Amino acid sequence: MIGAAAFAIGMRAGPVPYTLHGNIAGLDSGRVFLYHPGDGPTDSVVISHGQFDFAGSVSEPEFCHLVFRLTKDKTYSIGFFLQGGALGLTGKKDSLDNLVPSGAPIQEEYLQFEKKEASLVDWTSWESAYKAAQAAKNKARSDSLMAVANEISNRQKQLAKDYAAAHPSSYVAVEEVRNYFSYNPDADELQGIYNGFSPLIQNSKEGTLLKKTLDAALLTGVGRPAPAFAQANAKGKPIALSSFKGQYVLVDFWASWCGPCRMENPNVLKSYRQYHAKGFTVLGVSLDDKKADWLKAINKDGLPWMQVSDLKGWKNDVAVLYGVEGIPMNYLIDKEGKIVAKGLRGADLDKKLEEFLH
Repeated sequence: MIGAAAFAIGMRAGPVPYTLHGNIAGLDSGRVFLYHPGDGPTDSVVISHGQFDFAGSVSEPEFCHLVFRLTKDKTYSIGFFLQGGALGLTGKKDSLDNLVPSGAPIQEEYLQFEKKEASLVDWTSWESAYKAAQAAKNKARSDSLMAVANEISNRQKQLAKDYAAAHPSSYVAVEEVRNYFSYNPDADELQGIYNGFSPLIQNSKEGTLLKKTLDAALLTGVGRPAPAFAQANAKGKPIALSSFKGQYVLVDFWASWCGPCRMENPNVLKSYRQYHAKGFTVLGVSLDDKKADWLKAINKDGLPWMQVSDLKGWKNDVAVLYGVEGIPMNYLIDKEGKIVAKGLRGADLDKKLEEFLH
């Protein structure tokens, strides 16, 4: 296996060329897209008789995504590590989950970590059980399964954290930390993990993205003043966060296309109705990019509170400012403009509001 130190020599010598040859039996035509991390470039090539080829150069290993456009409305995505050299990807159209990337030693490290990760849970069985409980309207069973999922998620986060501590110069480690610690991170915990990485990793593309997540977490931690912003409502009128001073306000990040967000809306609505007269309100920040879809969801879910959006999707200016990398996500802000809680789901919002507005 090529270690990070060995690859660093290549970094000092400049970008390293790569080729990626794909051979997907049964996939006679279509187009495949290569997405580089962050705001990196996106390449695409045409598939011909199951074959496709990419060529380029990388200055360091990158965790990329290949997205196959199988039909107009159907795509398939695979994440893998890209590094210099001759790389390959083989498989069959009817079993894309079994695609085999080859030629990148760092990919082998990634696959070994994935095996450890997968050994913690069979998510397919869990999802089947959860859907059955939901269909039967068995709340006790659903709640029990969610508790199991939360415990497994915590174990997976610990696995990534331990791996990073044991492999401070691993590109796989920083990718896994970003995967598990980008949503609603604890700033102090993430700071400790980040500090443990070698300078090589801290200065890598993934390390730079992790630092952005850390900076946002430090800016929006509980006890910190909520970052000021103003964004337009559906009529184009700017709504400033500062206009809610004197109330408890939940800044709620969501989108019409986000299933979990739509499932959470009734919980937020329940809290709004119960505590609005006591000085609580909500400011919805939508990550939609289509105004019609946004307004339709507001109307369908019966959301009476103020809503804003710049219709930039994931690049929503307020979401970027707050470091939001997953939704639903929210921040509870007190009368003085200080963040007093975040990431409140289900009954947790009611419990916090009862604490502050009893």
